[in-house]
Amino acid sequence: MTQVIPGDGEGIESTLRRFKREVSKAGIFAEMRKHRHFETPIEKRKRKLVARHRQNKRRFRT
Repeated sequence: MTQVIPGDGEGIESTLRRFKREVSKAGIFAEMRKHRHFETPIEKRKRKLVARHRQNKRRFRT
């Protein structure tokens, strides 16, 4: 569970920004999207294949 404690004199905007950054680093939003609905095995394979292609494309781009 992500937790952010506001510092002395720190504004709510700054605290919220830190919280969003921590949640993003923890991967909570990605996990939430992944479990939002049932994914069939075929959809899962397609998603992983696309991710691999993206990763390979980035790796060879220099």
